[in-house]
Amino acid sequence: MKKEGTRFMRILVFFDLPTETAENRHNAAKFRNNLIKDGYYMLQYSVYCRICRGMDSSEKHIRRLMMRTPMEGNIRVLEITEKQYERMKIILGKKQLAEQIDSRQLVFF
Repeated sequence: MKKEGTRFMRILVFFDLPTETAENRHNAAKFRNNLIKDGYYMLQYSVYCRICRGMDSSEKHIRRLMMRTPMEGNIRVLEITEKQYERMKIILGKKQLAEQIDSRQLVFF
């Protein structure tokens, strides 16, 4: 069961990485693949998201992300609570299947 006081967090990663050279494309693909291996899913092109159980888990994943950052480009990270994430409005399109998993379902994992 859910521990009292456990707060689910979302990590949003926004990135623009250079793709002009073969090495740039390799580094961008490696960064993206590392995100996927670490449990992130694509929310939009160059915007990835993952859910974490609490601040400690969120900080661990951000540290892991920082260790795998390429030397060039622009990467930003935003931590928000699950409640804040649920308030996001979709103006056009619909939620992806991976996005429909919320903190209530994660209690069972």
